[in-house]
Amino acid sequence: MTTPALELRRLTKRFPARGRIGTQGDGGFLAVDRVDLTLPRNRVVALVGESGSGKTTTGLLALRLLGATGGTILLDGEDITTLNPKAMKAYRRRMQVVFQDSYASLDPMMTLGEIIAEPLGIHGLLTAAERRDQARRWLEKVGLDPSYASRYPHELSGGQRQRVSVARALVLGPTVLVADEPTSALDVSVKAQIINLLQDLQADMGLSMLFISHDLSVVRSFADEVVVMFRGRVVERAPADRIFDDARHPYTRALLDAVPVADPKARRRRKFLTAEEIAAATPRFAAHELEREPLLDTAEPQLVALAGSHYVEAVVGG
Repeated sequence: MTTPALELRRLTKRFPARGRIGTQGDGGFLAVDRVDLTLPRNRVVALVGESGSGKTTTGLLALRLLGATGGTILLDGEDITTLNPKAMKAYRRRMQVVFQDSYASLDPMMTLGEIIAEPLGIHGLLTAAERRDQARRWLEKVGLDPSYASRYPHELSGGQRQRVSVARALVLGPTVLVADEPTSALDVSVKAQIINLLQDLQADMGLSMLFISHDLSVVRSFADEVVVMFRGRVVERAPADRIFDDARHPYTRALLDAVPVADPKARRRRKFLTAEEIAAATPRFAAHELEREPLLDTAEPQLVALAGSHYVEAVVGG
């Protein structure tokens, strides 16, 4: 069996937040709750959910930009969960990120050429002249003229800045890319261009991509698998076509009902479910209906296996 490019096992993050809504006593705020996620090689996994569901925090934990409270992070089968910054540097080349806010993530005092070449310098790769040439080549790869190398971020549109962010992330030739809401601040036509760019680069480079989004319409034709998060937990995961054709969790169905459609006759009635309503509608299965035995012997909801690599949070028995 091929080793996944990235694997998260029981990943947990608790922030100290005494006295705030959502805290559990002195334990703080549980932002990510025992998340299991596998990113196969050369595949795109979409991590979806509404704002506050824990998607971005999960991505930052996977990149070791946040320290986990518990769980394990495996990159190409190697445990990187507790590596110190010096030891992590060797792995940074293999995992990169495109952030949501392209303007905030680009240094306004640096030219685009300097921004794209900077990762090469940090890792001691190539000569200064070769880094400049590489930056210009990457500008061309992401659809910008090489002459843009002398421009500054404020001179670009949002879509152009995001192209620069993509070039900076990929100039090191990573195997894993975390794209955190890379199109949420863009208009519809530019959003489609960035998605097409990411699709082309993913195919050309054989990237394994964790694509974080709150918009299911964006990931429908892009992702191989969809993982749905709600309140820090994974409540459903399955191949993309099964999520869109046969979603089993009430929260996933509510997200799908909110996807805009062009045909007024095909529009679904939006459902704004409370946490209590979602809990009450949690699926129930007898053990014999599952693809394999549940991992836990508990009356609490847990992620269980259905046919066709489909997992859903459900109550077993009862």
